[in-house]
Amino acid sequence: MLVSVRSIEEALLAATGGADFIDLKEPVNGALGGLPVATIRAIVRALRSQGIGLPVSATIGDLPMHDLPRILAQVQAVGACGVDYVKAGIERHPGAPGVLNALAGSGWPVVPVFIADRGLDARLLEHACALPFPALMLDTADKRASSLFDAVPLARLQGAIAQARAAGRLLGLAGALRAAHAPLLHELQPDFAGFRSAVCVAGRTAALCPQRLAALAALLHNTSQ
Repeated sequence: MLVSVRSIEEALLAATGGADFIDLKEPVNGALGGLPVATIRAIVRALRSQGIGLPVSATIGDLPMHDLPRILAQVQAVGACGVDYVKAGIERHPGAPGVLNALAGSGWPVVPVFIADRGLDARLLEHACALPFPALMLDTADKRASSLFDAVPLARLQGAIAQARAAGRLLGLAGALRAAHAPLLHELQPDFAGFRSAVCVAGRTAALCPQRLAALAALLHNTSQ
């Protein structure tokens, strides 16, 4: 269970509320909206000072595929904050393979996040599986339209998970996922699933709700509250 947070307070709430991964982003700025590097650094420091050793990822922001220098500069800046993983969005774009090659050679533990609103590019995923990324992720950009399960057929998601595992990569799912998707997630068994809207009071830009967080954690972990 990966939970996206935007502040120290939210990170500590998620860490003590059942999250297995802490993901740092600013939801107001888009699907992979980035936080200021100073905020990322402060959140990592706060978690570690509390003895919380959960894996921490952070996004580089919604950057265009054609601006590779800016992408790599942001990967460097975010990676230097002490996070365990740096998340970078990958769109269906002619330059995407080159971006993946550059990210794989960046020297940082990058997790490519494939934006799948228009479906999943099988060749692009295959290309990524051949590169030394620690994990891959599937997500959607438009959180209001539908979920990942509406954008990508279940059989295709099953195939992507199998493909990543065959290559020795972790694979995570996200994209407007809700508590109602728990049965599908249990069926697919991805390595992790990302949430924001499902654990907020009223939409992904609102504050985290401790009750929703606890309920979702219990549901995903198959425990009683």
